[in-house]
Amino acid sequence: MTTAVISNNKMETFEKLESAVRSYSRGWPTVFEKSKGYKLWDVDGKEYIDFFAGAGTLNYGHNDTNMQEKIIEYIQQDGILHSLDMGTTPRKEFLETFQEVILTPRNLDYKVMFPGPTGTNSVESALKIARKVTGRDTVISFTNAFHGMTIGSLSVTGNSFKRHGAGVPLHHTVSMPFDDYVEDQNSIAYIERFLEDSGSGVALPAAIILETVQGEGGINAARMDWLKKIERICRRWDILLIVDDIQAGCGRTGTFFSFEPAGIKPDIVCLSKSIGGVGLPMALTLIKPEYDKWGPGEHNGTFRGNNLAFIAAKEALRFWETDQFSSEIQDKAKLYKVKIDKIIAKYPELNGEARGRGLMQGIAVHVDDLASKICTKAFERGLILETSGPNDEVVKFLPPLIIDEEGIMKGMAILDDSIAQVLSK
Repeated sequence: MTTAVISNNKMETFEKLESAVRSYSRGWPTVFEKSKGYKLWDVDGKEYIDFFAGAGTLNYGHNDTNMQEKIIEYIQQDGILHSLDMGTTPRKEFLETFQEVILTPRNLDYKVMFPGPTGTNSVESALKIARKVTGRDTVISFTNAFHGMTIGSLSVTGNSFKRHGAGVPLHHTVSMPFDDYVEDQNSIAYIERFLEDSGSGVALPAAIILETVQGEGGINAARMDWLKKIERICRRWDILLIVDDIQAGCGRTGTFFSFEPAGIKPDIVCLSKSIGGVGLPMALTLIKPEYDKWGPGEHNGTFRGNNLAFIAAKEALRFWETDQFSSEIQDKAKLYKVKIDKIIAKYPELNGEARGRGLMQGIAVHVDDLASKICTKAFERGLILETSGPNDEVVKFLPPLIIDEEGIMKGMAILDDSIAQVLSK
């Protein structure tokens, strides 16, 4: 009875009772009821292949069985759910496992901060500690960056629509051109010139913050050489390097941290989204020990002790105990790239451009509104994927990392058919 009512007018409750700020439910107008692996089902039983993964929060898929079992067992034993930053067994075991499986094998030395359970909170804490330890207030960010929706994070975000939502001036930041922002222009030389010239109007910054692959900004992937040069700039000028790995981290690009192939060691790393393993809110700010200058409680939050997330997060780290998972991601990434290139060649009307790396790829469609129409048609046919970029011009692929070849092939076939339908009109 309930299902029938919902099916007849699925979105009425949300349209009537929920704020106009909602977004994803507009693009995917159905009521989802069940999920497993890389698939979701709505209340009518329709199956969808997920090329979205909770905007990168579900790298390990929906409802991982091992994570489910660990969480259920903990709840049934009356385990502590809420604990602020008090010591608990799940917190202890996560910290120890993260050190053993992730940091030590990569020769990385960080203090782990739990800033609150969201990505933007991690970014806020990174900006605050960088300013505190350097005594400077300016932060350099990049064109098309996205770092979150709170005031500090918005100040280092490029999207004008989101920035205007702050309602107040956003100060103490300077935006510089990201890698290849302007074709055939050397953005490194541009940044260095600003720092060297006392007449540039750019004060020596506390930090440079960047995403190695700009997710919301259009799947713009920085070259490894560019990342290395940014790190050298930071070392030369005693600027802290912050890498926002909230969406690109936790294996999304093939390695646990997206910056690993560049061989750099950021001073601060922001993690959220898939660090919680199963989709529960959790965030980390990794800080080099020499910069961990917080006073107790100087940055806190009520929900920085999500023990269920700690349990799932620890279980998720089992994927990284060997190199097998990383290798599998890279193999799947190659398959996506092959399919993307074929689509671009098959449909020259798209004026398409392949972007990204790992399982964070996309097709930039250089025809107004076409990417959005393709994603709408794909949803109707059972594929969930979103657009990104300043003009929603990129069809974005962000599947769970556990997706198999069958899921990739079926999803890309739906996309192919959707493009054909849109172009035929």
